[in-house]
Amino acid sequence: MKITVIGTGYVGLVTGTCFAEVGINVTCVDVDKQKINNLKNGIVPIYEPGLKDMVCRNIEKGRLLFSTDIASTLHDCEVVFIAVGTPPDEDGSADLKYVLDVSRDIGRSMNDYLLIVTKSTVPVGTAKKVKETIQIELDNRKADILFDVASNPEFLKEGAAIDDFLKPDRIVIGLESEKAEKIMRKLYKPFTLNGHPLIFMDIPSAEMTKYAANAMLATRISFMNDIANLCEIVGANVNMVRKGIGSDPRIGPKFLYPGIGYGGSCFPKDVKALIKTAEECDYNMKVLKAVEDVNKNQKEILFNKVHEFFKGDLRNKTIAMWGLSFKPQTDDMRDAPSLILINRFVNAGCKIKAYDPVAMEETKRITGNKIKYMKDQYDALIDADCLVMVTEWKEFRIPNMKVMKKLMKRPAIFDGRNIYDVQEMKNAGFDYFCIGINTTINTL
Repeated sequence: MKITVIGTGYVGLVTGTCFAEVGINVTCVDVDKQKINNLKNGIVPIYEPGLKDMVCRNIEKGRLLFSTDIASTLHDCEVVFIAVGTPPDEDGSADLKYVLDVSRDIGRSMNDYLLIVTKSTVPVGTAKKVKETIQIELDNRKADILFDVASNPEFLKEGAAIDDFLKPDRIVIGLESEKAEKIMRKLYKPFTLNGHPLIFMDIPSAEMTKYAANAMLATRISFMNDIANLCEIVGANVNMVRKGIGSDPRIGPKFLYPGIGYGGSCFPKDVKALIKTAEECDYNMKVLKAVEDVNKNQKEILFNKVHEFFKGDLRNKTIAMWGLSFKPQTDDMRDAPSLILINRFVNAGCKIKAYDPVAMEETKRITGNKIKYMKDQYDALIDADCLVMVTEWKEFRIPNMKVMKKLMKRPAIFDGRNIYDVQEMKNAGFDYFCIGINTTINTL
């Protein structure tokens, strides 16, 4: 079986590589010539555990190819995945320019039946636009070629994308014909042998499923952060509250961890796009607008705590920052809370010394030399007035507290991920502040 994946960003590269891993011949296409040349040489543009090794292995086996020419990849191809970016437009809607540009290229180049599958996260109605765009190009060519369009949204977690693709919770596919269903069943057979479900539905429902899933997860995060902020005020412990409500099987424990807000490539963009879709239909998504508001405020909560601790005077304070990426196991800085914190601290007159295991180069590309990048987590602590914990990388979980206290000018920690025990930090002599626990109150 031969397929083409157009777009070598996060979704496209993971998709193409994982299909190649199960024996399918895959060509990944991108307009970026430098990126394609790098990929041919095994240079992967993103950090994702296990991806580089898998790319190199499948290049060596001849199952994974890279090209800048869509037309050349369509010969004998059965399925084309569109996995290009859909960045937020100025009004929050998903920009479909790249999706429709690719659709035009397919319509101009295809010479036999194709199943065109949207893998990018796209609003309801996009598959219809893709179908119309391809048909216009075929009509211009006076070419009578049959094709189908389907929707196959991705549900990949950054940092665990390989496992998520190879061992999916579910595979959602929206389609319109029996032929398309037969092809998709064949394509995904290697991933369903262990009982992972294929869920077929109409195309608009599949498109909506992706947005609804991300909106629900974002809602849980903002809800728990709202509860955490109230817990601090009333003297409750959000960690205990989280365990209490998470034990209810109707709620469950996932995505109930309080913190400093969600970021990344999906939640912020998809929540905005769903709100915009509703507005275009004259419907007001009140809950999701509140989710956005809570998340925006939550990204500043650590700054506010530090500002209060130093009685409003942050001039010339040195802030140690552990973690920069929006979550562990990725170098993705899109909508990362750290970017908000960096701007707030720098504008207040602070110096920032930061360490992240993989995201420092990407941060430097975005922010330049606003902050200093350190060789390790302890190097960042030297003469620091406080530590701000931003990303919960595993190597930060059990630090050497004696070394920390010796290096810091003042032993104050502001933990945005609640990875340390309140009483343990107090016993070690630290001023310790986290999310959802009033640490000035005696705790159990």
